[in-house]
Amino acid sequence: MFKRILLAYDGSLEGAVALREGALLAKRCGANVWILSVVPESTTVSVAEGVHAGIVAQQMTTYEELLQRGVARLKQLGFEPTGRVAIGEPAREIDKFAKEIGADLVVVSHRRKSMLDRWWSGGSGSYISDFLRCSLLIARNAIRDEAFEAELRAAEPTIESSGPNARRTTPSP
Repeated sequence: MFKRILLAYDGSLEGAVALREGALLAKRCGANVWILSVVPESTTVSVAEGVHAGIVAQQMTTYEELLQRGVARLKQLGFEPTGRVAIGEPAREIDKFAKEIGADLVVVSHRRKSMLDRWWSGGSGSYISDFLRCSLLIARNAIRDEAFEAELRAAEPTIESSGPNARRTTPSP
């Protein structure tokens, strides 16, 4: 079903939930994953950059570190993710990267108000769903570590029979 999944990640608790939920779905589908962190561009940041040089560079460093943590976690789960940090309006940047990689699913997190503003709706009032040409999953399903690990094990491909005709299969969702 889904073969190219983009995970939008901001390092928040809700972002971690989305990362996990997206990873489980990717395992079940045998999909490749990409991870994107977006430094939100705003007039406040632009003004701050004018007053205190280096604010944007500092934010980029922070988001790069967040991205690397997400990439490392996905690698622990058996993926070979490609990560990117972008600067701009999150909805537009997510859409741009999704088109670039040919994503068939984008997974985002949701946090009341501030997260909604950050991922779901941009500063211009535009909605991520208005931009995307692929499916969108708003991940909200927090599960305990034990349940997550059990789900991962269940999603691992299995080997049917043995010998020269053996083949790997991925369990259906």
